[in-house]
Amino acid sequence: MKVVTAFPRPVRRIEHCWIPLPDGCRLAARVWLPEDAGTSPVPAIVEYIPYRKRDFTRARDEPMHHYFAGHGYAAVRVDVRGAGESDGVLLDEYSEQEIGDGVGVIDWIASQPWCTGAVGMIGKSWGGFNVLQIAARRPPALQAVITVCGSDDRYADDAHYMGGCLLNENLTWGSVLLASSALPPDPALVGERWRALWLARLDHAVLFPEVWLRHQRRDAYWRHTDLERITCAVYAVGGWADAYTNAIPRLLAGLTAPRKGLIGPWAHVYPHTGAPGPAIGFLQEALRWWDRWLKGIDTGVLDEPLCRIWMQESADGAGRWVAEATWPSPRITPKRHALAPGRLEEARGPELPVEWRSPPSVGLAAGDWCSFGGEDDAPTDQRDDDAGSLTFDSAPLGERLEILGAPVAVLELAVDRPQAFLAVRLNEILPDGSSVRVTYGVLNLTHRASHEHPEAIEPGRRYGVRVALNHIAHAFAAGSRLRLALSTAYWPVVWPSPQPVTLTLFTGASGLELPVRAPDPGDDRLRPFEEPEGAPPASYVELRPRRVERTVERDGAAGEIVYAVVTEGAEFGAGGQGRIEEIDLELEQSSVRRYRIQERDPLTARAEVVHRMGLRRGTWAVTVESHAWFSATREAFELRARLEAFEGDTLLRSRTWDCRVARDGV
Repeated sequence: MKVVTAFPRPVRRIEHCWIPLPDGCRLAARVWLPEDAGTSPVPAIVEYIPYRKRDFTRARDEPMHHYFAGHGYAAVRVDVRGAGESDGVLLDEYSEQEIGDGVGVIDWIASQPWCTGAVGMIGKSWGGFNVLQIAARRPPALQAVITVCGSDDRYADDAHYMGGCLLNENLTWGSVLLASSALPPDPALVGERWRALWLARLDHAVLFPEVWLRHQRRDAYWRHTDLERITCAVYAVGGWADAYTNAIPRLLAGLTAPRKGLIGPWAHVYPHTGAPGPAIGFLQEALRWWDRWLKGIDTGVLDEPLCRIWMQESADGAGRWVAEATWPSPRITPKRHALAPGRLEEARGPELPVEWRSPPSVGLAAGDWCSFGGEDDAPTDQRDDDAGSLTFDSAPLGERLEILGAPVAVLELAVDRPQAFLAVRLNEILPDGSSVRVTYGVLNLTHRASHEHPEAIEPGRRYGVRVALNHIAHAFAAGSRLRLALSTAYWPVVWPSPQPVTLTLFTGASGLELPVRAPDPGDDRLRPFEEPEGAPPASYVELRPRRVERTVERDGAAGEIVYAVVTEGAEFGAGGQGRIEEIDLELEQSSVRRYRIQERDPLTARAEVVHRMGLRRGTWAVTVESHAWFSATREAFELRARLEAFEGDTLLRSRTWDCRVARDGV
């Protein structure tokens, strides 16, 4: 990334300020301002998240927000209630309190003498969700938002459930949030209050995985963002390696406000640091959006196609940019392939029953549910998972085939258990025999008709189901083959069904629908993106490099498989363990994830997550560690957890939880 040091407007930074709310709570913010904003007010851009503006995201925040300020904006980075130096306790994601506070933040910023009264919001992940929720409240000053790796649908597209199946990410993410929200504010900013605030956070800590586990179906807890309520301009951004990208086509189709979409090859990161590449000049793109909506400058951003999309290929890093003027696009047409025993055919053949039972360990080649752009967390060669799946291959393609959208498996099937799910993968089989996962989807079969009202399966009864796979843009090369792979397990991405499941699939009556995109000569004339730029990063001295180690151990005698991921290094934007020189603060972060299962019994599944975070300045040192264990019987999920907080080497608080939650068709 090109580091820019000279800007049109010199910038001053306010390291810490308070934003008062109507109920007396104060939220903590960092602010980057043009030096002359006091006499020449500017629009404001807000990022509102719980990830500690002072320390853990400092390295990520500085290049972006300073860049915006240097181009004539007030950039305001705010921690939600209960995070960082903000008052209060964090009790859940996207609570009514959080969204109401966000409206109050916008109102306060708009009234400042350095602000013109026009406000935009940007956010990734948590911030990508809450900018849409706040936009639906219509605060008068909010003119435009950029949502990156966000969603309007918490049940369908978040770290808890997928297709009505429980994700192991529910435990992983919940453990990370438990530790992060238990850290204290910085005494250098809040003074002697820090200890009382810390003790309040520890004493009121919430076991987040339990909260989410108590809502296994789409009930009122998982409220949607009402897209009809959003009237400000929305730029929706994401990447094919991210887990939230399905929201972008839905936003483009469902919003009536001015909107624009961008989907690159990226993981769960901002596109100017985009991995896998290519990264783009995203901050320049954002400025074009802000200039149009917050300053009224015609930047041409609305004269371009509605959505820019990376059409990826299986070759490492290969692909090209394409565009669609509308969504859904009339240029995309469905093409159906029929399923025959072992084959994908152009024409429908005779209806034949095919039985299959997957080993519980199918899924070890899936990579993480959500990639953060590391080479270690992406899907690997799928041949081992294919061996445990029911597969259907096409003949070698005679010419290149491009798809854009959500493939759908249309299946006639029966299972022998009252609870079961199906994992469906679309792979590209390369001429060398390697198998590349293009996209996938899962469906809890008790949710076949509705996520709101699950229905038990009648064993042996035949059902018709549609399994939508994640949206994707992919070019299959001539000479490659398509492979559809079906399995009744996908471990450790998805928690297993209570009993081994035998699937009976009726070929001939089942098929695969592909969204085929015809080549568009206009793609070659698209405006190229600029190279990535950013302001200078925060000074960060790495004391120990970031390390990630993944292992799979197989105990042949016990039939147990242990998949483990050990990470040392910062999760939220810095590198390995290190020190922020500006504020003389050392950061520590590490995690361990272990997933165990025996080949013959899904009830042997076990998940364990340990997450540790620490801060140190001179003699002041604090550490928090969350440790969570998860298992299940046929009737219930069992969750145990411990949260420990240390001041120096002294254990200050220890909290434990032991809970049992009935399985609700999951």
